[in-house]
Amino acid sequence: MDTTQNLIHGAGLGLRRSFLTEVVEQPLDVGFYEVAPENWITLGGRLGKQFRALTERHDFICHGLSLSLGSTDALDEQLVLSVKQFMREHQIKLYSEHLSYCSKEGHLYDLLPIPFTSEAVTHVAARIRRVQELLGQRIAVENASYYAAMGQEMSEIDFFNAVVAEADCDILLDINNIYVNSVNHGYDAEAFLRAIPAQRVSYAHVAGHYVQADDFLVDTHGAEIIDPVWKLLGKAYELFGVFPTLLERDFNIPPMSELMREVGIIKTMQNAWSKQHAQQSA
Repeated sequence: MDTTQNLIHGAGLGLRRSFLTEVVEQPLDVGFYEVAPENWITLGGRLGKQFRALTERHDFICHGLSLSLGSTDALDEQLVLSVKQFMREHQIKLYSEHLSYCSKEGHLYDLLPIPFTSEAVTHVAARIRRVQELLGQRIAVENASYYAAMGQEMSEIDFFNAVVAEADCDILLDINNIYVNSVNHGYDAEAFLRAIPAQRVSYAHVAGHYVQADDFLVDTHGAEIIDPVWKLLGKAYELFGVFPTLLERDFNIPPMSELMREVGIIKTMQNAWSKQHAQQSA
């Protein structure tokens, strides 16, 4: 089975339809783009041609929204096969999904937490293995934000690592989700990072969030990234080395200059680590 590691590089940006025309007409200096395949598979006409123009020139990742890995509903194998065809058509190198669920006899239109139990580990890992079998390659699963842990038998990090190990999949490391969960659930974000199996990290997300209260953060992807999240990304580079890192922004989308400012921070951090590492190795 194909590995998904080392297929993309640098600092990336989540592509949104609202600025598709802008980036086609004025190409950005980014390492890769990420799209939710459900939002682009059926795209045709002018937008479809613009999207094709981008995928012919840039590396892309698919980041799924609706596979619902934790659901007890039957796995949507037709969706997986549609994603496989979409990836083939556009030479897309990696597929990632959330370690969550969003369906129960129909879609729920929200990403809900999977209970941290041994039974859930077995159930979810089997579904991930089936997805990988259908795609013919490993996928990356993302550590999800959550606001309640129903029926919890183990810690978040133990659950996450158990799923990844049993499924033999890769990791999409969401830095903001670690920070948000650490504040909301009172754990040490750096300790969580240290427990991640570094060799499985394919790439990472960074994003902004909403501060509801000092001890309650909401993962929104609708604000600029704050210093503690940047510092946590820096710690991840320190622990694991530089890995591809993508800026997510889903609403309250600012001018492109602001998005590229944050992409530029990622690049600066990656370059600084690489330079320091080269000096230490000399």
